[in-house]
Amino acid sequence: MTNIIDVKNISYSYGKTEALKNISCKIEAGDFVGLVGPNGGGKTTFAKILLGLLPFDYGNITIADQEITTFNNFQKIGYLPQKHTGINPIFPACVEEVVLLGLLSNKKYQKKIKGADWQKVEDILENLGIKNLKGKMLSELSGGQQQKVLLARALISNPKILILDEPSTALDPNSREQFFTILKDLNNQKKTTIILITHDTGYIGKYANKLLYIDRKLVFFGKIKDFCPSGEVESCFEKSDKHIIWHQHN
Repeated sequence: MTNIIDVKNISYSYGKTEALKNISCKIEAGDFVGLVGPNGGGKTTFAKILLGLLPFDYGNITIADQEITTFNNFQKIGYLPQKHTGINPIFPACVEEVVLLGLLSNKKYQKKIKGADWQKVEDILENLGIKNLKGKMLSELSGGQQQKVLLARALISNPKILILDEPSTALDPNSREQFFTILKDLNNQKKTTIILITHDTGYIGKYANKLLYIDRKLVFFGKIKDFCPSGEVESCFEKSDKHIIWHQHN
């Protein structure tokens, strides 16, 4: 497979505090990557750099064979931020209006909404099994329903890459299972490249094919099947966590 994201020796600092140092990895089209590491280890910073939201200090990144500094197709990267940094749940808009916001980045001037846009909203809501919620206000929904709506907003522009930051934190076990199943179907059927930031070790091995462990520097990047035998991560995960990841993957 071809590399859709190629990261070479990326470093980034917040003032004098080094957040990332010499991170390198090659993510192939169709990969499902679990991005893990401790709090403050640089996971969200790394994601924001890939999204073009933070200018890195050193290194080089190409996305779809284009330098990130000249990349102008960010609408092909869907982003689901941490729940508390997303849309305010009391935002005065119904579900279909929230999802429609995901198309505005594709529009240049005047940003007129057309009938075809509303049809795209209908289609994505139906695909995610939440068409019945389209007229409801976001504040009326459960945590799992809100996450599905925000996922619909991220997917409506048909992105080639989907980056999610701790999407399952506020979900109950049933909603979490449904949410991860949706992601796996996207990965399998549409070949969407997924980068999932998570602390949920029980789901990494079950759904992801690769693991990227960052603790300011690169600790591990590779296939899940190579993770448990590796020695580099012994100090990062408890043996029980490594066993869970390995067991779920197999």
